[in-house]
Amino acid sequence: MDLQTCITTLREKVGADSGLGATLKFDCGADGVAYVDGKALPNSVDNVDRAAECTVSITLDNLAAMLKGELEPVTGFMTGRFVVTGDMSVAMKLNRIV
Repeated sequence: MDLQTCITTLREKVGADSGLGATLKFDCGADGVAYVDGKALPNSVDNVDRAAECTVSITLDNLAAMLKGELEPVTGFMTGRFVVTGDMSVAMKLNRIV
């Protein structure tokens, strides 16, 4: 799954109001970013790299696995498949959007 497909999938999962109530960035390094604005109504998802309340540093493969349901967010965090910086309470809401 490429980044654009991940962004499209995230848009579908986030919908108009995910209940996230915050900004979240999936930073896939050289592959780019997926930015979720859960404060705006309707919520939005794009690939613009800007500051977020919570950043998840993750490989594109692991992001794709999360979006396909093959990687649970808690398992990914606990096994070091991604790193969270910023507001951890936002990261705790990952299940709402993946």
